[in-house]
Amino acid sequence: MKTLNPMARQWLKRVLIVVCVSLLFPAVQVGLLWLFNPPNTMPMLLRWCNGKFVSAPYQPNHFQFVTLNTVPTNFLVAVFITEDRHFFEHWGFDWGEIQKSREEARASSKPARGASTITQQCARSLFLWQGRSWFRKGLEAYYTIWMELLLSKKRILELYVNAIELGDGIYGVDAAAQKYYGVSADKLTREQAAMLVAIMPNPKQWNPNQPSERVLKRQAMVLERAEFVRLPAGIAP
Repeated sequence: MKTLNPMARQWLKRVLIVVCVSLLFPAVQVGLLWLFNPPNTMPMLLRWCNGKFVSAPYQPNHFQFVTLNTVPTNFLVAVFITEDRHFFEHWGFDWGEIQKSREEARASSKPARGASTITQQCARSLFLWQGRSWFRKGLEAYYTIWMELLLSKKRILELYVNAIELGDGIYGVDAAAQKYYGVSADKLTREQAAMLVAIMPNPKQWNPNQPSERVLKRQAMVLERAEFVRLPAGIAP
């Protein structure tokens, strides 16, 4: 059996080291979130770089991390019912919703709607970028697995409500509350909380202070459904 020459062996070792580091790096990133709150996220950094190196109008990022017990229950319930009703039951992927989305797409001959869970959206909002490439989706899935393994559901939800974009350069519920309503997150009314969740599908185009008829209908739907939902013990403040 032919053995590798010394140079080939060196290259093989280097490749294996790079592969191992690449596979473990996301685990380290997620593990650090068990101990520390993120000072920023990848979308924030990308937006900052774009503003610094591209000649386009740029407004600073707005971001203020808050603990989950200062986020109104109304906002948490609204997120739960609109984004991921099975969040506390699955391990990062809602296979039932994925299958339902595919069946609806086949029946309507339209692209499949998004079936991302809160954990998947959180992984994207913290570590990745917007896009529909298979490479990005693969990374999102890999980060999702590590997040479900290393973090509690409560911590994932806390990271999510702080990292989601709720306007151009507005990240997290507290930044949105201050920007749109001039109050901290814990002072949001039930209607304001529902409105912020209503704009989540298109936060850069939908303004909660000048809502379209579509956004108002979404807000009304959120308010109606929220009446019948209760979060698990230990999650709501």
